Amino acid sequence: MNFQILPKIESPQDLKELSKEELELLCAEIREKLIDVVSVNGGHLSSNLGVVELTVALHRAFDCPRDSIVFDVGHQCYTHKMLTGRLCDIETIRKEGGLSGFPKITESKCDAFNAGHASTSISAAFGIAKAKQLSGDDSYTVAVIGDGSLTGGMAYEGLNNAGRFNKNFLVILNDNKMSINKNVGAMARYLTSIRMKPWYLRLKDKVAGLLSKLPLIGSPIANSLKRQKSRVKHILYRHTIFDKLGFSYYGPVDGHDLDALKEALDTVKRSKDPAILHVVTTKGKGYTFAEHDSASFHGIGSFNIDTGEPLSGSKSYSEAFGEALCEFAAADKRICAVTAAMRTGTGLSEFARLYKDRFFDVGIAEEHAVTFSAGLASKGLIPVFAVYSTFLQRGYDQLIHDCAMQNAHLVLAVDRAGVVGEDGETHQGLFDVSMMNAMPNTSIYSVCFYDGLKESLREALYLTSGVVSVRYPRGCEQDRPKGYEKESVNFDIIGEKDADILIVTYGRLFLEAYQAYEKLKERGISVCILKLCRIKPIDRKAAVFAKDFERVFFFEEGMLSGGVGESFSHLLSRTGYNGTYRVTAVEEIFVQHSTVSSALKRLGLDCEEMCRTIIEEYEETT
Repeated sequence: MNFQILPKIESPQDLKELSKEELELLCAEIREKLIDVVSVNGGHLSSNLGVVELTVALHRAFDCPRDSIVFDVGHQCYTHKMLTGRLCDIETIRKEGGLSGFPKITESKCDAFNAGHASTSISAAFGIAKAKQLSGDDSYTVAVIGDGSLTGGMAYEGLNNAGRFNKNFLVILNDNKMSINKNVGAMARYLTSIRMKPWYLRLKDKVAGLLSKLPLIGSPIANSLKRQKSRVKHILYRHTIFDKLGFSYYGPVDGHDLDALKEALDTVKRSKDPAILHVVTTKGKGYTFAEHDSASFHGIGSFNIDTGEPLSGSKSYSEAFGEALCEFAAADKRICAVTAAMRTGTGLSEFARLYKDRFFDVGIAEEHAVTFSAGLASKGLIPVFAVYSTFLQRGYDQLIHDCAMQNAHLVLAVDRAGVVGEDGETHQGLFDVSMMNAMPNTSIYSVCFYDGLKESLREALYLTSGVVSVRYPRGCEQDRPKGYEKESVNFDIIGEKDADILIVTYGRLFLEAYQAYEKLKERGISVCILKLCRIKPIDRKAAVFAKDFERVFFFEEGMLSGGVGESFSHLLSRTGYNGTYRVTAVEEIFVQHSTVSSALKRLGLDCEEMCRTIIEEYEETT
C-alpha cells in the first residue's frame, strides 16, 4: 500500500500541521489500513471505521498523553493506536505478543485506562479528572462513550456524580444508533428526538437559502451565523437530560465532518461546566459491507475484502443454542429469551423473529437483565438469559440477591465459556464457574458437543431447579472421538476402566484429553477419562468411580480457586481416596490475547501438555 500521509504520523503532534486536504486523505488511508488489517486478524471493524474522523479531531484538539482520552469498551481504539506511535505494530493487533485489541495502559502512555466492557468510561474519566484537580494538573480529560454503552446503568452513575465537576471535563457521545445490534429502549428514542429536530433543520436551511439571495450583506451575515452555530444549537437544545444532570450539552455534530468537529471541540474546551458533545457517526463508514450490515462486522474473524464474506462459515455453538431454544419455545409458551444487546452474538436472531413477544433485548445492562429475568420467573415464565461468560460477571450481586437467594428458576446460556482467544484478558470466560460455585441454589452444565448442549438445555429448563447455567465455548463443534456417540448430561467414562491413571475434565477440554489418551496409549500408558457435564453439583458416583485409580489428573479451563477441580478433590477425599491427585487450571493470572490453541498450551491444558504432565509424574513414581 502506497500511503502518503499515514506513515508520517509518529505522534498526535504530527496531525496539527496538516491541511484539511491532508487530513481527509489521512482518514481515507486509515480506513484502508483498518479494513486490510482486520480482514486478516479479525477484530472490531464497524466501530473503528465509524470513529476515524472523530479520533483524528480529538488528537488535533487535545495533547495526548497530557490530556487523557478514555475510550468506553475500547473496541474502537485502532485509529487511536495508529496515531499514537503504534502504526508499525498495527498488523500485530490481537496476535500473541502483539498489540491488544483494546486500550492497555502498559502498551502506551496515551492509553489512559484499560477497557473491554461497556459503560465504564465516564466513571473512570471522572476519577482521573478529580485526581488531576487534586494534584494541580489543569489538563483535559475526555470520555468517549457510544450511545449503546449509554444503555448501561453505570454510565448514569458516572454522569450523576460528574455533573458537579467544573474542571476541563468532557464527554463525547458517539451516537451511531447501534451497540452491536440496533439500540433499544427509551434513551435510544430520546437521542433520536435530539438528533432529528425537524423544525431546527428546516429553519437552518430556510435561513441559509434566504441569506444567499441578499446582495452584499447576505454573505457576511451567513458567515457570522455559521461561526455562532454551536452557540445557537446550545441555546436551542438547552433543556436536554444532560443539562439537568449538570452538563452543558453541545450538538448534534456530524462526526465525519472534520471542520464541524474542530469547531465543536474548540467551543466545548472553553466551557466552564462539564460538557457533553453529541457526535453523530455511521458505524462501518467507508466500507459498503460494514455500513449495510454493521452488526456482522462489529466483531468479525478474517474475511474476504472484495466480497465481505467470512473465511470460516461453520455453525457455531451460539447458533446451535439458538436452534435448540427455538425448538423448545415452539412447544412451550413459558419460555422467554433475554439478551443484553447481544441478539446476534448469542444466536437469538431467529428466536427474536419467531417469538417477538417473548424476546427481550434490555440493552447493555447485564445487572438489569439478571433481575428482570428473576421477575419473569417469579410469575411462572422460564426466562433464558443468553450472555457471554465475561459479561455475566457484571451481574454477580443480582445472581446472588435476586435469583439464588429466592431460588428463582431461570436459565443462563453462558456463551464463550473458557478461553476466547484474540479478544484477550477482558473477554476470557474463565470466572463464571468459580463465581457460581459459591452460590447456593445453582447448577452448572458444561458441554462439549451440540447434542449435549440441547439435552443440557432441556435438563435446565424442565428438570433442574433454581438458577441453572448451561455453558459452552466460542467457535464450532469439533469432531467427536470414534465410538463416542452421545454426550451425557451427567458424566461419561471413556477408555480403560482398569487403568492406573484417570483424567478428569469437562467442556471442550475433553477433546484435548482424548487426544492425550491416544498418545499415551501409543507409549504403552493405560489411561481412563472421566468426562463431566454437570459440574455443579458433581454426581457423587463420579467421585466413587475415581476412587479406584492410583493417580487422578484434573484439567480445567477455568480458575483454580473455587473451580471444579477443588470441588472434585473434596468429594474424592470424602470417599477415602489414598492415591495422588493433581489439578491443572488457571492460577492467579489474567490470560492475554492469543489463539485459543496457544493459550491452552501455555496454561498446560492442550493434549501435548497433558501428556507431559502425566508422563513426568508417571516416570517419577514407577
